[in-house]
Amino acid sequence: MVEAMSTHAATAPHTTTAAESAELAVVTRAGLAESRHVGSAVLVGPDGEVMTRVGAPEGIMFPRSSLKPLQALASLRVGALVSPEAVALACGSHVGSERHQNAAATILARERLDESYLKCPVAYPARSADLEAHIRADRIETPLAYNCSGKHAVFLAATRTQGSRLATYTDPEHPLQQMVTKVYTEYCGEAPTTLGVDGCGAPAAAMSLTSLARGIGRLSSALTKRDAEVHAFTVAQAMLDYPWAVRGVGEPDTVVIEQLGLLTKSGAEGVLVVAAPDGTTAAVKTLDGSGRPNHLVALSLLAAAGKVDLDDLDRTLKILVPPITGGADKRPAGDLRLSEAVTSQL
Repeated sequence: MVEAMSTHAATAPHTTTAAESAELAVVTRAGLAESRHVGSAVLVGPDGEVMTRVGAPEGIMFPRSSLKPLQALASLRVGALVSPEAVALACGSHVGSERHQNAAATILARERLDESYLKCPVAYPARSADLEAHIRADRIETPLAYNCSGKHAVFLAATRTQGSRLATYTDPEHPLQQMVTKVYTEYCGEAPTTLGVDGCGAPAAAMSLTSLARGIGRLSSALTKRDAEVHAFTVAQAMLDYPWAVRGVGEPDTVVIEQLGLLTKSGAEGVLVVAAPDGTTAAVKTLDGSGRPNHLVALSLLAAAGKVDLDDLDRTLKILVPPITGGADKRPAGDLRLSEAVTSQL
């Protein structure tokens, strides 16, 4: 039974501890380990079987925005009539550029709604160039610039089609959110153990890292399985067709989608899930919430499974994991490398 919107420590299920976790990656300087990233990682196959595990991926955690593709699927299932670009934006945690804001506003306008209906917080654009342009245009904080505005706009489109209350679309008892939970259970193989409140105000489901990998893997496999749910195919294909909407040009998730053709979605507090078209999926969660090692770990696991070409991996990691340098001449000073706990599984 799901514990609805609870934050009470005494009733919360057990989450992964440091003792149960493993070292995932190490930052070195002058040959010495300067920082150590601890957490868990898992690789599941096309049928959801665990192929590789590091740490305790069966522990409970909050996938946060890594679940957005499944939330978008739920919106489509209840009848949201939106474009593929809008679907990709709903899957994304965008940087709030003018392009992202306009895309979210377009979704709302087609439903004869405006930004005042959004339940997510207000924000400024995340990147400095976009922020400067926003301020020069005498614009203030807006929910359209919040990274979840696409998801919320599509939630509203689904709610409009559903004929349910617009004002309560983020409540866990709302028919739309009930469908979201149903999709989690179907695709991830287990019902959420807890529903908290996400930063955007929508319900935040807790589950195991392995269940997250299975859920996104099953969605991604719709690209290659003829008997897959059509809405899953729509979501997966939209992410591949509109990678800019998932995060932003030059941002890690967008780079992986563009360079490698893998469904990629980060979540707050150090979560990442990356899925191949056949459903083989890597998921990573760092214990301290840092996302710095996640793409390195996830892509390395997928490459070891034969889902990423090694030359393509090397090219992509050069973009995602820049060398650690020092001085005006950028002398090599260190690097970010996989831990022995991970390399021993490759």
